[in-house]
Amino acid sequence: MQKRTLYILAVGIFGIGTTEFGVIGILPQLASAFHVSIQQAGWLLSGFALAVAVSGPFMMLFLSAFNRKNLLAFVLGVFTLSNLLSIVSPNFGFLLAARILPGFFHPVYWSIALSTAANIVAEKEAPKAVGVVFGGFTIASIIGVPMATLMADVFNWKASFMLYGFINLVSLAGLLLFLPDIPIPVKKDTVSHAGILKKKILWLNLLLACFIIAAMYATYGYMADYLGKVNRMNGKQISILLFVFGIAGVLGNYLAGKFLSKNRTVTTLLFIPALAAAHILLYFLGAQLLPIALMVAVWGLIHTGGFLISNITVTSSAPEAPEFINSIFTSCGNIAVTMGTCVGGYWIVKFGIHQIVWSSVLLLVLALVMILVKEIQAKV
Repeated sequence: MQKRTLYILAVGIFGIGTTEFGVIGILPQLASAFHVSIQQAGWLLSGFALAVAVSGPFMMLFLSAFNRKNLLAFVLGVFTLSNLLSIVSPNFGFLLAARILPGFFHPVYWSIALSTAANIVAEKEAPKAVGVVFGGFTIASIIGVPMATLMADVFNWKASFMLYGFINLVSLAGLLLFLPDIPIPVKKDTVSHAGILKKKILWLNLLLACFIIAAMYATYGYMADYLGKVNRMNGKQISILLFVFGIAGVLGNYLAGKFLSKNRTVTTLLFIPALAAAHILLYFLGAQLLPIALMVAVWGLIHTGGFLISNITVTSSAPEAPEFINSIFTSCGNIAVTMGTCVGGYWIVKFGIHQIVWSSVLLLVLALVMILVKEIQAKV
């Protein structure tokens, strides 16, 4: 029963993740179709993330009394509708609005799914259980993002949104048919939530997670444009490398969950310089076909663990309120995605697409600074 619940929740994350991040592979096509710059097209990712960030804690608190399974189904229904609206978009503004719509409900699914995963297993096994649910996001990277890129290359960008809608519809059907009822957690009063928000360690961990995730998406958010312009790849080649990135990410997600169960601090300290090294190597090998294919695999292996590492870091700050703290993390993560894509977009305009990796390296340095601040704070 526990495994079935985890896998069904992961399938929903797969649908949501494909919708949110599938545009990464088709940003150049969308920019061309709607006659906007690649930086403006980046708002299809960062605008979605900003909606998630704004609504995160409030939406979960507002809907906390509702049946959890019904809430999960409603969210997947909204995502399906969003993709149908995107297909018929007459202009960029309409497409952006259709993209932003599900962002307001995204935190509801993530908070329920992640807190449920952590609560149905022993405390020691929680990172692995959460890792299973995060696996849905990893599979979205493996199948959803590259498939969307390929669909846009073979047909057009509308075919990509058709794919997103179909995936969400299948996820919704699986959830309704196979997910058992999820008990509503014992309600926490608002005073306890206010007390959680006063914890210094929470804010330090949120800043750390924010810098890590922003670093991840400063470059990854423009991966298709980077491969197309720096390496002169076509859509099919880019979709293959996105597939390689995602496949490597499966192992990365598994390893992150395993290492986090043993030692969270050491795992984080290893992750940050490893991801920085991957970006630096990407810069020097970015124009060579075979080396870049190998580097994309290494990049995917390291990159994918970032969300799980960040989630466990933040949720450990307040284990007594899992849904609330997961909604806070969801907001933090999407603020970070917005920040990362904005920093990356600015870097492209200012320095050029090949230099974008240094924006990620800079943000990772800031993440290391936050770890140092945490250590100093712990000794005070």
